[in-house]
Amino acid sequence: MTGRNVGIVSLLLFVNCAAGHVVGARTHRVFCAPNLPCWPTAVQWQRFGSTLTGKLERPQFPVNSANPFYIQDQSGGTESLGWLGAWTAAPSAYAVAAETAHDIVAVVNFAREHNLRVVVKGTGHDYLGRSNAADSLLIWTHKMRQITTHDGFVPTSCTNSAGFPAVTLGAGTRWLEAYQAVTAKNGRYVQGGGCLSVGAAGGFIQGGGFGSYSKKYGTGAAGMLEAEVVTADGKVLVANRCQNRDLFWALRGGGGGTFGVVTKVTLMTHPLPTNFGLFFGNISANTDAAFKELIEHFLAFYRERLANESWGEQVHVKPNNSLDLSMSFVALNAQQADDVWQPFRTWIDQHREKFTAKIAAVVVPASKVWDYNFLQQHVPDRIVKDTRPGEPEDRFWWADNQQEVGSYWYAYQSRWIPMDRFDRAHSSSFARTLFEASRHWPLEIHFNKGQAGASAEALMRDRETSMNPALYRAAALLIAAAHGATGEGETQRSRVTAAMKIIRDATPGAGSYVNETDYFEPNWQQEFWGENYSKLLAIKRKYDPSGLFSCHHCVGSREFTPKENVTAGRVLPGRFFRGGTESR
Repeated sequence: MTGRNVGIVSLLLFVNCAAGHVVGARTHRVFCAPNLPCWPTAVQWQRFGSTLTGKLERPQFPVNSANPFYIQDQSGGTESLGWLGAWTAAPSAYAVAAETAHDIVAVVNFAREHNLRVVVKGTGHDYLGRSNAADSLLIWTHKMRQITTHDGFVPTSCTNSAGFPAVTLGAGTRWLEAYQAVTAKNGRYVQGGGCLSVGAAGGFIQGGGFGSYSKKYGTGAAGMLEAEVVTADGKVLVANRCQNRDLFWALRGGGGGTFGVVTKVTLMTHPLPTNFGLFFGNISANTDAAFKELIEHFLAFYRERLANESWGEQVHVKPNNSLDLSMSFVALNAQQADDVWQPFRTWIDQHREKFTAKIAAVVVPASKVWDYNFLQQHVPDRIVKDTRPGEPEDRFWWADNQQEVGSYWYAYQSRWIPMDRFDRAHSSSFARTLFEASRHWPLEIHFNKGQAGASAEALMRDRETSMNPALYRAAALLIAAAHGATGEGETQRSRVTAAMKIIRDATPGAGSYVNETDYFEPNWQQEFWGENYSKLLAIKRKYDPSGLFSCHHCVGSREFTPKENVTAGRVLPGRFFRGGTESR
C-alpha cells in the first residue's frame, strides 16, 4: 500500500472511528496525522505550548555525531539509526521537552483529545525504535534529571515500613549521573546498567535492567521501590507495594512506553563493596577439535567456579576458534579472583600444544569506578570524554560502547541459556552447539543477564517483578548481533539468523530479554514474559483501555498496534493506524 493510499484509508477510517470502536476483541483506532483534518491547527499547538513549563518544539534529525550525550541533547536524536527491514529513525512532528509531571499530563491530555500518536523518549537508547515515530507527539524527558538520595526512604502509604537507603531519579537521568551521585558522593551502590549513557529511570528499569553485578544485587526492576507515573487518563499516580500494586508490578519488567509515562523512580541502594574487578583476556585454540574441547571445559569450569553472585559479564565464542574473556567480579581482591581461575589456567598450561592464552585481572576501588579523574589517570584508553565546551568535566562514556553510537542494526537476537545446559549431562552437546553456531557468527554469552546462581536476596527481589520467570533458570543471555552502514547487511543478517537457529533449536522455550531482542521475534508474548503475559495484559487494559501508549511488541500491541506502511513484509516509516492484524 503506498503512502498516499494509507492517507486516504486513514482519513476514511477517521471519519468513522476517531474515538475507537470495538471489532471482536480488538480496538481499531486511527491516529491522526499532519495531512488530516483532525490535526491540531497552528493556533491550537501554540495555545498548548503556552501551558507548559517545558518547551514545545519541532524536532530535527541531528548532525551525525559519535558523542552519545550530544545526540541525547537533541529532541530528534536516537542512539540507533534504524534496523534493516524494520524501522528508520525519523523525528516526531512535535516534541515537548518536559520539565515537570504537569508537562507530561498536559501532553497526554492533548494527545488523547486530538487522537495523536504518543512516543516517550529519555535517551533514545532503544534498538527496536520504540521511542521513535514520525507524525507523533514526543514526550521527551531529557531535562528531568533531578537526583535525590535518601538515608531512610519510606514508600508512600507504607506507614508501618522501615526506611530504605535509596535514590530518586528523574525520568531523564543517565546511569553515569546516578552512579556519580550515589557512589562518588554518597558511598553507596545502586544496581544499574553498564552503558553510562543509558537512561536510568525509563525503559531500562521498566524492561528489567541488567548490570555487571546483577547476580549479586538483582535486576534494576527488582530494586525499584516506587514510581511516579502519568497514566492514559492524565492522572499522576504513585505506585509501590502499598498502593497501585498491580501497576507497580507491571512497571517492574513489563516494558517501557506501555502502562504510562514514568516521571521518576526511587531505587534501593546497597552498601558499597571494597572493590570491583575484571578478569579479561583471550584464549585461542589451534584446531577445531581443540576449540570444542576448550568450550566444553569452560562450561564445566563456569558451572563449578563462576555460577555464583560474585561473577558477571561476558565470554565471546568467536569463529576464529578463540574465547574472549571479560568477566567482572565484585568484593574479591586480585588474589582471590586469581585463585578462582587457577584451575582453568593450570589446565590451559597443561595443553600449551593446543592453546595460546593471555589472561589478566584488574581491581579498582569501588568508589573510583565512575570517577573520571581516577580513570583518566589509570585507564585512559577505556574512556571517552565529552569534550564539548560547557559540559561537565566528569562526563564520559566507556570506549567499549563507542561502536553502538549511531548504529544501524542488521540483526540482533538473544536467547536465555538455561543453567541445565551447563550440567554434566548436557555440557558436551551444548559445547558442540556453541561451536557450530560460532561457525556462522560470533556469540556473546552475558552471564550477568541470567539469574541462576544469583544471591538468595537478589532472587527473592527478582521474583517479585513481572519479568519472564525463565530468567531464574538461566545462567546467561546469549546475544548475536550485527550492525554497520545503512543500505547494507543482508549477508550479516543471514549469518546471525543461521547461528541463532542452532541456539534456538538447542534451547526450546528458553525465552528472550525484551530490552535486547529481535525486532521480528516470533511468539514474542511468551518469549518476553512467559506466564506473566496474561496478567500484564489485564493491567494494560485497566490503565490504558484505548491503547494511547503503544509500541512494537509491547504488552497489548496485538490489540492496539501502531501500523505503518508495510511493503513485502517490511515495516517502513509512515502514518499510523490501528488494525486487527499485527505487523511483525
